[in-house]
Amino acid sequence: MSRAGFCYNGATLIRLLLTLLLSLGMAVMPPLRTAAAAQPPPEHPATAGPIITDNAVPAPPGQFSLQPYWSLDFVAGNSTTNWRRVSARGNFASLEMPVKLIYGLAPNIEVNLVGVFLQNWAGQVEGTRFGGSRSASFTGLGDLYFTAKYQLLEETAWRPTVTAIFTVNFPTGHHYRLNPGRLGTDALGGGTFGFTPGVNLSKWVGPVYLYANLWYSFPTRDPKAVTNQQASPLLPTLHGRDLITGNLAAELPLTSKWVAMLEIYTTWNVGPLFRPSREVITHGVGVLPGLEYIFSPRWSAELGVAVDLVGKNSQFSYTPVFTVIMTY
Repeated sequence: MSRAGFCYNGATLIRLLLTLLLSLGMAVMPPLRTAAAAQPPPEHPATAGPIITDNAVPAPPGQFSLQPYWSLDFVAGNSTTNWRRVSARGNFASLEMPVKLIYGLAPNIEVNLVGVFLQNWAGQVEGTRFGGSRSASFTGLGDLYFTAKYQLLEETAWRPTVTAIFTVNFPTGHHYRLNPGRLGTDALGGGTFGFTPGVNLSKWVGPVYLYANLWYSFPTRDPKAVTNQQASPLLPTLHGRDLITGNLAAELPLTSKWVAMLEIYTTWNVGPLFRPSREVITHGVGVLPGLEYIFSPRWSAELGVAVDLVGKNSQFSYTPVFTVIMTY
């Protein structure tokens, strides 16, 4: 894939946002008065939704769900400005255990809260200058994320469910006064308050359920502040550029209990819109194949492996992910 295919300037971003607005405008136009348009959406099996891609349908009022995740991220290397894969110069891994609390606040309104527990490891690190230490580890809590979701349009036979989301990132994870001897393992958060507006879509197109996300994230701190860019792929970039996230997913029910899924996740650094930045631009694209098993209408489990395919100025990893969805 060419480098130009992932480079976004201001004009491209504007075209992207205009296309999204045009699509939403078409979605809210009155439907043609045909028999097909008057029909309700087709019946489809109930699933818990994809692992990474967010579902557009909010939780019903009063419904509470608990969703813990377990993911083990193995860093396989870094990608350069020219999209080439190079060595990570060490062995790096991260165990992430997010816990997501989901509540249906009112009709068409869902709120959720995500907290993250992290365990980072670094070993056989090359070129270290910190007393000869080549290995380290660190444990702690990461950032906290609060999201409000509002359903704009309900799915019909001809249109998808369309939902607006807004996420606030609280920098609760350890990110300042890092110990160089820990080789980046003690960086557990992004170090910024962040805001993410976005749109989720989902639609049953038999025999598959399709999902899409488009989000725009921007941090708020002064970009002239000291950043945490060091020689470790575990370190997040602080005070970085704005970020566009685009996710696509498809679920295919195999039986009444088993569901196959495939997700494509993408990130692009852009802008930023509201301030200057000297940070490098990073891009990344990956896939996640997975399976879901439905124990009951209230209990499901999902297992998948996220594989980073291509990137620019970023790391690429292999990440097994397991999650359980419990609805009360």
